[in-house]
Amino acid sequence: MEPVVSDNEGVFMRLRMMTLFIGLLILVLAGCGPQAEEAEAPADADPAEAETPALEIPTEAPPEIVEEPQEEATEEAMTDAPTEASEGSAETGAPAEEEAAQGAAGDRLQAIIDRGNLICGVNGSLPGFSNLEADGTFSGFDVDFCRAVAAAIFGDAEAVEYRPLSAQERFAAVQSGEIDVLFRNTTWTLDRDTSNSLDFGPVTFYDGQGIMVQQDLGITDLEGLNGATICVQSGTTTELNLTDQFRALGVEFEPLTFEEIDPTYQAYDEGRCDAVTSDRSQLVSRRTALAEPDAHVILEAILSKEPLAPAVAQGDSQLRDVISWVVYATIQAEEFGIDSTNIDTFANSEDPTVTRLLGQEGELGAALGLPGNFVESIVSNVGNYGEIYNRNLGPDTSFNLDRGLNAPWNDGGLLYSPPFR
Repeated sequence: MEPVVSDNEGVFMRLRMMTLFIGLLILVLAGCGPQAEEAEAPADADPAEAETPALEIPTEAPPEIVEEPQEEATEEAMTDAPTEASEGSAETGAPAEEEAAQGAAGDRLQAIIDRGNLICGVNGSLPGFSNLEADGTFSGFDVDFCRAVAAAIFGDAEAVEYRPLSAQERFAAVQSGEIDVLFRNTTWTLDRDTSNSLDFGPVTFYDGQGIMVQQDLGITDLEGLNGATICVQSGTTTELNLTDQFRALGVEFEPLTFEEIDPTYQAYDEGRCDAVTSDRSQLVSRRTALAEPDAHVILEAILSKEPLAPAVAQGDSQLRDVISWVVYATIQAEEFGIDSTNIDTFANSEDPTVTRLLGQEGELGAALGLPGNFVESIVSNVGNYGEIYNRNLGPDTSFNLDRGLNAPWNDGGLLYSPPFR
């Protein structure tokens, strides 16, 4: 006989079954919930946030238990976030400042364009290279390269302001931004490239240090200067080279140093020293200004290599590119036989290397931030390298300085331009 189950007992059993089912469901959800939350949480989330879903499991007063930890976790996240951001800013502050400085330096070309002229640092007292003439104008080899840069930027070679600088002043003038570029018979050395915050352009003049002596002394070599007094300008590579070379030869000498170039040669001309040393090009230049130029001779000995090059502030790659390709333009134009007198005849050239150089095709000028015809402007207004050299230092000048290493590479010299393409 089957037992009789009352209605109350059936209801009770169904409630128990439902309660067990709900309990099992809660356990399953409790086991899955935190994993899902953790999977979605960022790797660097606060531990309090990861534990928050587990607090939803209790059935007693869930709102208070769940909401309170969530508020705490949010406050912690808000507190930590600015701290991390502040630490990041502190760690990256220096690079940010460097980038800003470089950005400012990189804007130099635009500043020059906005100003309307180029500020060029020169010697001002070195005939043949940069000299202030009686009429207030500047002339010389370095001056013409300043003019070439102005012609490239503005199409006007006269849009230049010249700043005469001493050997001691020149690097500070570049670093401070007083000048845009330095064209001042300056030797390119490793120390100057790295320690003086300078970036050098291509060599414009390959020189070497020499020594000039009074001819009546009968000195023909360096050994003959043993015990001599030698005038030298301080703050230059010549001072160090003189000491190194004479020490290596075992030759004793007495240096007489001057900060400025004029007093150096004045002392020599007055006989206060037996010899004077500097770049050979400078000796040739300054000999013409002595009281009796023919009474002095430049010894054949070369004490050092002196590659003279322009310089800009370090980190300004755009301006350095402009200076470099202006110099290269004068060299390449000479190699192609293009000069200020015949440039018009190349207007219809079918040689692609010529048409690219003169901006008749391609966009090489735009890549530098210059007009497309910048090379044409340089050659038309100033000339090619050979014209610049001969006008200031060549056979028709009082210096009559042989080109030597400053001839094109295909004529026995070192002048060589990368391709314009």
